[in-house]
Amino acid sequence: MATSRLDALTSWHADWRNLRVVVLGLGLTGFSVADTLVELGADVLVVADSASDERAQLTQVIGAALHLGGTADEQRERVEAFDPELVVVSPGYHPDHPLLVAAADDGVAIWGDIELAWRVRDKVGEPAEWIGVTGTNGKTTTVGLTAAMLRESGKRVAAVGNIGAPVLDAVRYPEGFDVLVVELSSYQLHWMRGVSPLASAVLNIADDHLDWHGSAEAYAAAKGRVYENTRVACVYNLADPVTRRLVEDAEVVEGARAVGFGLGIPGPSDFGVVEGILVDRAFLDERRDSALEIITVDELRVLGLDAPHVVANILAAAALARAAGAPLDAVRRALASFRLDPHRIEVVADRGGIRWIDDSKATNPHAADASLGAYENVVWVVGGLLKGVDIGDLVKRRAERLRAAIVIGEDRLDVLSAFERHAPDLPLFEVVSGDTEEVMQAVVRMAAAAARPGDVVLLAPAAASMDQFRDYAHRGERFAEAVAQLLDETAPEQATAPEEEGRDDRGTAGPPSDDPGPAERREP
Repeated sequence: MATSRLDALTSWHADWRNLRVVVLGLGLTGFSVADTLVELGADVLVVADSASDERAQLTQVIGAALHLGGTADEQRERVEAFDPELVVVSPGYHPDHPLLVAAADDGVAIWGDIELAWRVRDKVGEPAEWIGVTGTNGKTTTVGLTAAMLRESGKRVAAVGNIGAPVLDAVRYPEGFDVLVVELSSYQLHWMRGVSPLASAVLNIADDHLDWHGSAEAYAAAKGRVYENTRVACVYNLADPVTRRLVEDAEVVEGARAVGFGLGIPGPSDFGVVEGILVDRAFLDERRDSALEIITVDELRVLGLDAPHVVANILAAAALARAAGAPLDAVRRALASFRLDPHRIEVVADRGGIRWIDDSKATNPHAADASLGAYENVVWVVGGLLKGVDIGDLVKRRAERLRAAIVIGEDRLDVLSAFERHAPDLPLFEVVSGDTEEVMQAVVRMAAAAARPGDVVLLAPAAASMDQFRDYAHRGERFAEAVAQLLDETAPEQATAPEEEGRDDRGTAGPPSDDPGPAERREP
């Protein structure tokens, strides 16, 4: 009975009244789900381990029931008493969470916020087209670029999803949109069904969130869901064969095209680079023997957008925007005014020949690899929550570029072990304090001691931040603050370590003798 009723709920204007729904989680996404369902007339119970006081109060104000905290047994008893017909789960809940397992065992349907948003996307008239973007890295940059290109073409566009604004908020926006560019995490994609985007992209695949998905294969399969039912263009990475396989395996709408992007010379139906010029060889009739110029790498260099991984994101975004009808002049105008998000290869200081760069958004090895590859001599700030991923291959690949490494975070022993295996002679520093107020102060003092003119001090942790910081933005902000404080204290000269001081008989540089307590030298 419940299943047949849910099958009919494919519009905002369907009869959602009195549908009993449990919403798991009360972050931004969970609240948007609860608020939407209450507006639709459903009976809603929100179950969450924790929530801000404001959000908890608002949940009850809008008319949803709330069960906050409690033991697993107490939560299960409350859900069973409610007898839900549907569970809508926030990103982050593992599939093996007891409440989800119990719901599945009882035959209760489980949706994510994306499926709900797709079903009710017609609230304010003609539904917006959707463009789905996922990948291990570069999602937010590509989403922002795609939205900017479409905006320059005259469309009403919102960048939503994992980028910060819940999709359901955009669906309910009174004036509506022409296009939603939706950043999709692997968590959201795991639960996604039934969505039929105009265009979609998997930017890259590298091991990440293995603790959540259980295996690399399951993680990749979740990412590949973005291609399902795509109608116009499936955009994939020519340098990443996994993304091509995901396109080949997807059930798409007949007529949808595979469009590749890469840093080399493109084939027909691809985007690429020819003699320093970014080109479109996909969306033109004469694509077998000609291409359309987008912008030059030299022009991107002036804009600060010439890092290889950023160029790849630009090509992917251009492919998505062109699939949605954006003319080339709109693509060019968007690039001329585009700026990378904070905490993405952001220069926070440049003094004494040393650049300090915040790439706190590099929360996995794949992102950190792209960042490290852009610089020749690096003092690398690395560590945090590894999410089940081994960074050994990354250390091995980039060891020659490293002047030193400063290791932070809860999983730092695993990071140190990777250096011991693959870069045993590299100077290592370990920040042993977990105090948020002390971590970055120690990091920048050690970095200043290790760095030399011409070096980059790079915060690209290859790990999540929640062990010591609220999020990656908080981590980056603390880094920038600590850099500013250090440079104020040491102006006008930049402190650097003497070439041979502080080395032990195994070639490991230690911190200066007056370095305060929360950090220590780590011998390989």
